[in-house]
Amino acid sequence: MSEQIIYLTQDGLEKLQEELRYLRDEKRVEIAEKLKEAISFGDLSENSEYEDARNEQAQVEQRITEVEEQLKHVELIKEEKTTGAKKINMWMTITICETDSKDKEVYKIVGTTEADILAETPTISNESLVGKAVLGKKKGDSFQLKNGAGKSVEYKILDVA
Repeated sequence: MSEQIIYLTQDGLEKLQEELRYLRDEKRVEIAEKLKEAISFGDLSENSEYEDARNEQAQVEQRITEVEEQLKHVELIKEEKTTGAKKINMWMTITICETDSKDKEVYKIVGTTEADILAETPTISNESLVGKAVLGKKKGDSFQLKNGAGKSVEYKILDVA
């Protein structure tokens, strides 16, 4: 992994730290038990349980390495409340709509590791198309994005919180 900064809220940092704790303290022990049981079956060359446990172990160790690397490059960002007059920054919630539509979309702008479009208030990455387009803009500003068909669509920023 490159030395890219990982932007996280305090909550996001705690979730990542909890995942690392779980993988190290619980998942490793669980896999060790699976390996021990699989070894007790005898011949390892044709032992699918052993092979499965080894593959799972490799995946867990890889994820532990990834999380440890991410934690080395975390920049903790505090959520700031703002008025619509300030420029849009990470951790702000925006309301946007296409200029020729009344359908509103609400997003919170977060770092890439915390993005979750399915959340109650969908969170989008600061590196997403919308995230990049709105950063630095203000309430009332417009921006354009291309839709899936390559057509340019204009959006307006209705609110910033």
